Amino acid sequence: MNRFLFVLYSILCGLTQAADKPNIIVIYTDDHGFADLGIRGVEKDVKTPHLDALARSGVIARHGYSTAPQCVPSRGGLMTGKFQGRFNLDNNGSALDGFNKETTIATRLQNAGYTTAQFGKWHLGPQSEITQHGFKHVYSQHGQQKFPANITLEGNDRPMSDLLPTMYHVDGCAKAAASVIERCKEKPFFLYIAFRAPHTPLDAPQSYKDRFPGAMPERRRAALGMLAAVDDGVGLITSTLKKNSLTEKTLIFFIGDNGAPLKIHKTDSPLNGDAGGWDGSLNTPLNGEKGMLAEGGMHVPFLIAWPGTIPGGQTYEHPVSSLDVAATAAAVADISVKPGNLDGVNLVPYLKGEITTPPHESLMWRWMAQSAIREGNWKLLRGGEREYLYDLATDLEEKHNLASQHPDIAARLRTKLTAWCAELNPPGLALGPMAPVWNDYFDYYLEGKPAPKPEAEPSTSATRGWLARGGSLIEKEGVLVLTPDKGGKGTFITRSQFKLAGPVTATLTFKTTASGLGAIAWRVDGDKDFLPTNRASFEVKSSDDWQTCEVQLPAKGRVIHVRVHLLTSPAQFRTLDFKPSAR
Repeated sequence: MNRFLFVLYSILCGLTQAADKPNIIVIYTDDHGFADLGIRGVEKDVKTPHLDALARSGVIARHGYSTAPQCVPSRGGLMTGKFQGRFNLDNNGSALDGFNKETTIATRLQNAGYTTAQFGKWHLGPQSEITQHGFKHVYSQHGQQKFPANITLEGNDRPMSDLLPTMYHVDGCAKAAASVIERCKEKPFFLYIAFRAPHTPLDAPQSYKDRFPGAMPERRRAALGMLAAVDDGVGLITSTLKKNSLTEKTLIFFIGDNGAPLKIHKTDSPLNGDAGGWDGSLNTPLNGEKGMLAEGGMHVPFLIAWPGTIPGGQTYEHPVSSLDVAATAAAVADISVKPGNLDGVNLVPYLKGEITTPPHESLMWRWMAQSAIREGNWKLLRGGEREYLYDLATDLEEKHNLASQHPDIAARLRTKLTAWCAELNPPGLALGPMAPVWNDYFDYYLEGKPAPKPEAEPSTSATRGWLARGGSLIEKEGVLVLTPDKGGKGTFITRSQFKLAGPVTATLTFKTTASGLGAIAWRVDGDKDFLPTNRASFEVKSSDDWQTCEVQLPAKGRVIHVRVHLLTSPAQFRTLDFKPSAR
């Protein structure tokens, strides 16, 4: 065989092998409570017919877990297939240096000949840099503001730059994903569709909310509306696969990033006045919520479907993890991975019944001041110096602490968890003390103590307690309007009525006529003035549209006073939400 024929033969063989590899789709929801899948039958107001059909075609993982009760670390674990504490991505405020050095499953699949695409929420660094993590196509809309994209809704290429939304973000991501399926149907593809739903701000269009009439909290109605959009999106994606005869060639994972934030009280605050708070989703019957390693914090909706390969109609009882996604994808794509590079396992032989033992001897977690281990049905949970032991076979709701009754089991699990945590970066069962909000959560959910009183609502005065410096601030139709003084410098707004345990997440929805860098400065208990180090910057864009920025304030101590600096131009604020980052 001459050299030309050999090269041609090699290329054709490579194309044939690539064509035989399955497509892989990961659909990731945001702050989606365990209860909110119609097929579970837990909450009667949930309507998810397309997700229910997906579940019937595949597997409901009854004990499916995320790697953290918070957005950034859980996404880092999912994308790398490695527990995020191994590369110092413990929480939303962690630096991304470690993550940036890791190899994502998208990169592995891209190198194996897959077309890769990301849609929706990223939350692992600048959206404009998503292509550096293995994704060829990007459509990163996660709200109704401008977003970076290098494809259109129709799946056509465009230079990576900001794109104006023309559809509701959930609908837009689903349509763009369906377009990529149509475009890339002749070769294997990997799609990561990260819907920002039902995470706040609760922005479901009225047409979706109208599907849920009757008496219920408005936050619940909005969450159900957002999940209805997700369900419609899943229906569009699965119907596009069917149309192109790709159903049996496609492995689909549907997973939540963490549990729903209930804020204990599930307060039905106005949707346009509180971008944080309860997101309207529910964790029933699990105990706890986002920000806890209790079941309600990271025991999530988890479906797997691959018709024709994995038998459908199953409820899988052994614990599985979102870390298993990367390991499964690598295995089915025939990608060689060095031992120790992935923490998950290939689930396919387990779900096919070829292996009947549990996929994991144990699952372990560490998140800030908390750590936990599940081995079989036993679970040890630690929060600071508090320790709880539960038998999840009979107490999935974590109501009965058995640590004193089974000290030998608690000691064995603690030893195992301690050894695993010593491998993490940095090592240790906890990375600091329990914040007040976590102590409140543990007191209420795990100790059965009375719920703490809700935090006082922001001032009902015209400016909600905010004051302007170097300008004037008025309220107009629910919006705070800032007008800088003529020729003035250093205009900002300030509020001193906070008592928030750091670190803090600030969510600002605003519009302004200037572009540049804004900043949030803060003062904690004991600080007599604003220190230069207590300042976090964020990007401000000139736009007639509302833009939402989420800013992490790595405050140490209790934040009591903040200043929000934009630029010396008029601005309007729709929301100014400051919450402890544990939510």
